[in-house]
Amino acid sequence: MYVSEGGQGRGLTAFALPDFVNSMNFVPKFKGVLFDLDGTLIDTVNDIGDAVNRTLEKRDFPTHPIFAYREFIGDGTKQLIIRALPKEHRIKKMIASCLEEFMQDYACNFNIKSKPYKGIPELLDGLIQKNITIAILSNKPDTLTRKCVFSILEKWNFDVVFGQRDHLPPKPDPAGAFEIAAKIGIDPKNILFAGDSGVDMKTAAAAGMYPVGVSWGFRSLSELKENGAQLIVNNPAELLEFI
Repeated sequence: MYVSEGGQGRGLTAFALPDFVNSMNFVPKFKGVLFDLDGTLIDTVNDIGDAVNRTLEKRDFPTHPIFAYREFIGDGTKQLIIRALPKEHRIKKMIASCLEEFMQDYACNFNIKSKPYKGIPELLDGLIQKNITIAILSNKPDTLTRKCVFSILEKWNFDVVFGQRDHLPPKPDPAGAFEIAAKIGIDPKNILFAGDSGVDMKTAAAAGMYPVGVSWGFRSLSELKENGAQLIVNNPAELLEFI
């Protein structure tokens, strides 16, 4: 695990590279970085939580504090709604109704509070300067993924931006990651996959990419480590330095 001295917000103080990184025979040859979106590049939890809570309020269901949505996000929009609904109302018709309403609400309010995490602009600029290909793979529906990226991250030219599409299974299935690798013409072993959840780490491992967990996102360090993170970084500058 790789973490910086005085890690932000997590109380981490260790600094150690994996043994194979310390080997003189190992030199990372990353040609591309594949990013998760929510919790990795953009802090979207407030807009997502607000939209779900408005959907719940219209049905007189209990709402949730915004911090709870950090655990709800990550496995696709349908799972987000299921987790937010009271258990006794998690039936097919209600899920479909709430999902449709949430999608309409969020599409109009996706960029009220959402913004890139501190250091992300500098990271993206640095990767482009290094001629590193950058792409995004999210479990957010494809249309909403594109709206977020092309609005909030409009300054940067990502080579591929994919959200969840009906013809492919969501992460952690590696199908989307493989498709992106083929489109950008880079062998998966030369792609670093950065994300904030266990789902992202599993996806990276299944696709043969290098899994890097980011500690500033929605999930815990233990989840990242338990699901195969080879590296954990506390801020975007560390990721740029590693590459």
